Amino acid sequence: MIKRYWKGIASALLLLLFSLIPVLNVSAYYLHLISISLIWVILTEGLNIIQGLTGYVSIAQASFFGIGAYASVFLTMRGGVSFWLALPLAMVISGIAGLLVGYPSLRTHGHYFSIITLAFCTVIWLLMITLNNVTGGEAGISKIPPPDSIFGIDFSIKTNFYYLILFFAALSIVFVYRLKSSRIGRAFVTIRENEQLAQAIGISLVRYKTMAFIISATLGGLAGCLYAHFSKYINPVPFSGEYSMNAILAVIMGGSGTIAGPVIGSFLLNFLPEYLRIAESFRVIIYGLMLILITIFMPKGIIYAVQVLFIKLQARFAPAKTEKAAVQPVEDAEKK
Repeated sequence: MIKRYWKGIASALLLLLFSLIPVLNVSAYYLHLISISLIWVILTEGLNIIQGLTGYVSIAQASFFGIGAYASVFLTMRGGVSFWLALPLAMVISGIAGLLVGYPSLRTHGHYFSIITLAFCTVIWLLMITLNNVTGGEAGISKIPPPDSIFGIDFSIKTNFYYLILFFAALSIVFVYRLKSSRIGRAFVTIRENEQLAQAIGISLVRYKTMAFIISATLGGLAGCLYAHFSKYINPVPFSGEYSMNAILAVIMGGSGTIAGPVIGSFLLNFLPEYLRIAESFRVIIYGLMLILITIFMPKGIIYAVQVLFIKLQARFAPAKTEKAAVQPVEDAEKK
C-alpha cells in the first residue's frame, strides 16, 4: 500500500510537470517533439498489451497506427465528419482490422505469429503507396484540419493540441494500468508465462489473445488519429515495418510488461536520434551501439535497472530494514 501511495504521488507530480511544459516557455521545437513522444506513448502502451502482457511480438502496430490516421483523415476531409466522431470511429476501424488479422494469426505461436504480422504490415504499407487516388501515394495528404473547437478551445493552437494529446496519453496509461491489474490482465500474463497452465485453469487462449490484439490495435488507431491531425500531413513512411520495429524496441528498452517502460522507451527513441544529430556522421553508429548496450546490460529494460538500483540503495542505507527487499525478485516489486 505504501509503495502504491508513493507511485501515485510520483505519477501525479509527473503529470503536473508535463502540464506545466507550455507554461515554462518551452520552444516550439521541443513542444512538438514532446507531443510526438506522447503520441508514441499511446502507440507503445497499446503494443505493450500484446507484447509485454501477453507475450506475442506483433510487427503490425505501425499498420494500425496508419489505419487510424488515414481513417480519421478520410472521415473528416472527405466525409465531412467532425473530428470528435472520427476519432472513435478510427479506433473502431483499427480494432476491426486487429480482429481480422489477430483471430487467424494468433492460432500460431512464436515467430510464425510475428511473420504473419510482418506480412500484414508490408501489405498495408504497399497499399498506402500504390492507392494514389485514395491515400495520395508517396506524396501523402496535406492540409489536414485540426480538431473542431470545443468549449471555446481552439486546437489549431499547438499548445491546446498538446494538452489534448497529454490527456489521451495519460488516459491510455491509466487504462493499461487498470487492465493489467484486472482479471483480464491477469489472464494475459498467465498466457505469457505458461499457455498450457492457462488452458488447464479454463482460460480461452484464442479469446484472450485476440482480445489483447484488438485492444492493442485500437490504441494504435487512437495514436494514428492524433498524429494525423497534429502533423497536418501524412504519408506512408511512418506506417512501415521499420516503425513497427521501433515501437517494439521502445517497449523492450523501457521495460516490456511494465507501465512506465513504454513511456521511457518512447521518449528515449524520439529524443535520442535528435540529440545525436550533433554527430551526424556517427549518429547511426552511436545510436545502434547504445541500443546494443542497453539490450545486453539491461535485458529487462531501463525501468527494471532503476528498480534494482533503488533496492540496492535501500539495502545500503538501511540494511536492517531492507535486507528482505534486497533479495526479493524485481518482478515482485513491479507487481506491487
